[in-house]
Order: sequence, then structure tokens, then C-alpha cells
Amino acid sequence: MPLMFDLPLDELKTYQGSNPRPDDFDDFWDKGLDEMQAMSPEVELTPAEFQTDFAECFHLTFAGVGGARVHAKLMRPRKIEGQHPAVVMFHGYSGNSGEWHDKLGYVAQGFVVAALDCRGQGGLSQDCGSVAGWTLRGHIIRGLDDAVAGHPEKLLFRSIFLDTAQLAKIVMEMEEVDETRVGATGGSQGGALTVACMALEPRIKRAAPVFPFLSDYKRVWEMDQDKDAYAELREYFRHFDPTHAREDEIFTALGYIDVHHLAARTKADVLWFTGLMDTICPPSTQFAAYNAITSSKSMVLYPDFGHENLPGHGDKIFQFMMGL
Repeated sequence: MPLMFDLPLDELKTYQGSNPRPDDFDDFWDKGLDEMQAMSPEVELTPAEFQTDFAECFHLTFAGVGGARVHAKLMRPRKIEGQHPAVVMFHGYSGNSGEWHDKLGYVAQGFVVAALDCRGQGGLSQDCGSVAGWTLRGHIIRGLDDAVAGHPEKLLFRSIFLDTAQLAKIVMEMEEVDETRVGATGGSQGGALTVACMALEPRIKRAAPVFPFLSDYKRVWEMDQDKDAYAELREYFRHFDPTHAREDEIFTALGYIDVHHLAARTKADVLWFTGLMDTICPPSTQFAAYNAITSSKSMVLYPDFGHENLPGHGDKIFQFMMGL
């Protein structure tokens, strides 16, 4: 195995994370879920331009917290008899829900599929938030000034995390879906959103996160890996706290949207994928979240791989979801 830049594997297996956890973390997310549950989702289904002889395809939109219209691709078998399993899918940072054709394998197996477009990224969802501070780029730090000032509900990823739970809830309440047989999956940011979804929607039965983003921010900074996907952390400090006078407050505020704190709420069966040479989402940040999970779990390790395609992982996820 190549020399890893992170902790040795035996230490990774017990690493618990370093980013501070806000004292009111659970209350914060319970209030967010109460807000989401109290909303009328105002679901709309519009037939998509892409169709096949065995799959119906729709643009699904719903009202997310804060009033945004959130978009997802929805696909289901044309011949619906009884209730079916379902899988919700999440994409990487800045991307979108992807193409229709690459989800057809699940539909052919009788699954309902819903793939989220994250607010303000490459898809069709709205980002209608109004926050103090920088909005030039960077969703991690969107609303961070407000959060440090005592209003963490302004963090954009709070809304996006709640969108994942709301989409799963909408799917579970569909007449053709068996709510006890719903899975979630995604890679990078999509891996983080898979963790958020399985933590905030306890009915998720199976979850397959792939090298999750948005975990253990302080560890990223301590490793000098606040670049690439995490570059906005460095830019934020350089522009708004160049002496790190507010370092503790900033990392504590980021703790509200740190999936390594959310992971402990998980009840799903989890199949996790990590490349030990990942310099984008360092392995220790991923293990911090994985180690917090107390439900049934297993991890597939790729010693020679980083933040890239992990050979065979898609097949393993597909077979894992077949067990729903």
C-alpha cells in the first residue's frame, strides 16, 4: 500500500473527529425538521421530454424550507402494481442530478428513483436565501457570518440537508412506494447529502455514501487541505478573519452542518466507500462520520485510490440496493 498522507489505518478506525459540536446541535436539527414537517410541500409533477417504453420520467418540484422551489428528476416503472422500493440520489458539489438514462437500471428492477438538484448549483433548483456576508462563491460559507452571530438557521447547507429529508419523505408518501424499502446514495457532496438524508429521515433503510464531503472541517484545515473543494474555508479566513481571532466561533458554527455530527442519528444499514489516497475529502474526515454510526455498517476501502472513480463501486451499490 502506498504511503498515506493521513492517519494510519488503525488510527482511522478509531478517529472521532476534531470539529467542535455546537451545544444545541440536536435541538437545532429537531427545530429544522419541525419547520420542514409543518410545510405544505406543494409537489408538482411535469412529464419530462425524456421517456422510455418502460420508464415514466418527470420533473418533480416541491417547496423547500425558506420558500425555494426545489427540483428533482423522478422516474418510475410504467407498469405499477402494488408498492415498489425507491432510491434517492444526490450529486457532487456544483453539479446536478445527472442524465436520465443512467438511472434506468434501477427502474428496470422496479425501483422509483428521485435525483435531487441542490439549490444554487448546476441544476434547476432555486437558491432564494438572503444572508449577510460573502455570496461570490462557496456554499459551505453561505450564511456563516449569520451563524457566527447566533443565527445558524441561515446556513445554506441547513436548507440543502433538509431538502434531502423532504425529498425522501415525498417519495415515501407516494402511493406506489413502500416507505420501508427506500435507499439513498451519492458521491462527494452527494455522499455528504446521503449521510444527511439517512440521519434526518430515519426511515431510510439502506444508504451508500461514497467519499463524503462536508465532514470535520477543522481536520481539513489542520491538514492544510483547505483547498480544492474546501478552498472557500481558506478564502473566508483570509478575507474575514486573517488572524484567526474568531477561529473557535467559526468552526463551531460550521459544526451545525458537519455530517460527522449528524451521522450518529443514522438508523439505516450503511455501505460506505473510501479511497485512502483521497486528498479532496481526507480519509480521516470520512472516518469521523463513519465511526459515529451505530447501526449496521461496512466500509469498502480502496488503498490506491483518491477522489476519483472507484472501480466496481457502482455495481456494489446496485446490488446492495437490490436487497431493499
